[in-house]
Amino acid sequence: FLGVGYIIGFRLAAITFSGGVFGWMFLMPIVLFMMGDQLAPFADAHDWMTIAKAAYSSTVKQIAVGGMLVGAFYTLFRMRKNLAGGLSRSIQDIRSSGKSGEQTSRIDKDAPLGMTLLAIGMLVICMVVLYQSFSHQWGSAILAAVVMAFAGFIFAAVAGYLVGIIGSSSNPISGLTLSTLLIAALLMVLVGMKGNPGVAAVLGVASVVCCVAGVAGDMMQDWKVGYLLGGTPWRMQIGGLVGVTAASLVMVIPIMLLHQANGIGSDALPAPQAGLMAMMSKGIVAGEMAWPLVIAGMLFAVGLILINAPSPMLISVGMYLPFNTTFAIFMGGLIKFIVDKLAEKKCANEQETSTVENTGLLLASGLVAGEALMGIILAALVVAQIDLQAMVGLVNFDGFWWLGVLVFILLGYVLIKFPLVELQNKKKQSR
Repeated sequence: FLGVGYIIGFRLAAITFSGGVFGWMFLMPIVLFMMGDQLAPFADAHDWMTIAKAAYSSTVKQIAVGGMLVGAFYTLFRMRKNLAGGLSRSIQDIRSSGKSGEQTSRIDKDAPLGMTLLAIGMLVICMVVLYQSFSHQWGSAILAAVVMAFAGFIFAAVAGYLVGIIGSSSNPISGLTLSTLLIAALLMVLVGMKGNPGVAAVLGVASVVCCVAGVAGDMMQDWKVGYLLGGTPWRMQIGGLVGVTAASLVMVIPIMLLHQANGIGSDALPAPQAGLMAMMSKGIVAGEMAWPLVIAGMLFAVGLILINAPSPMLISVGMYLPFNTTFAIFMGGLIKFIVDKLAEKKCANEQETSTVENTGLLLASGLVAGEALMGIILAALVVAQIDLQAMVGLVNFDGFWWLGVLVFILLGYVLIKFPLVELQNKKKQSR
């Protein structure tokens, strides 16, 4: 998370951390004070950290969910013109495809529309079978597949357009996914599909559309590069299909390992957007949502919007995440701020500034990727019940908290020092 904070920068890291400070240092004391009589029987049997985490999960998380919900739809509202433009552009492209009698050049030739529609139809049929295994009802499965296909088409066009015009950071995946989830959940309730099967079907629809929006944005960036290099669109489209298929097969094992070892949604793997979708589907379809707290969070986010607070969504995410996570993200952003200030003094032109930025981003990206790989390796060891401590006689480091602090400081030093060293090396080479 130190690398994540460095990548997103000081401003976004500080906004996320402010949500953590508000949730843990303002809301939590109020919650514990108001629940004093109810907590008394548990005070002797549990330590205060356990009690605080339980209160956080039952109250602050629910409030954060309401805030994230409003934040996601507010993001869509602010991008409404771009969303409408992307949808209208995609409809125009479909209407104009195949009408021109002129021969299409190689760099403008897409995959045949007939084959594309046939592939979509086959996928929809497969999804009907999959959703039927969730809901055990063919009618609900067909309805879920229709919603998935319709929302996937619209939101793929929107996501691709926004990424192509503005950039990948402007892809509103959370808002698009939540919109699909709400539509699917309400339709499931209308047709009488409730309980766990209904929740599974709704999450199945939302997860597919989430992947569709993400892949659409990624492919748009690839096609832009291909256009600049003179690539052939239909070949890149086939390559994209192969890549998505391979990734979907490979990703199953790491996700299963991480979930079995730590549990997706736990403190180790908080997954705020996934938790939001799960809570929303349970609240609408299964009726398990603590709506008063969620509504309080929604009103809180509306208040943030009215006072023009920066990114209500990030503030709510900061409230949802564990405090140690938001603190690490903030420290990464603070390190990036220090590096930027030092670069302003030492860099004479944009090329030198770019050298510092690129080196720091590479290091931070390496930290993120390395942490992910180590997490998968450790999860595999846990699932396989391999005790490395017993096998190689490792020392128990439970009391050596200072060692973690030392490593944290060392990583911060590396993120500051190495970009500046790379800058000095570039200057020496140019002389």
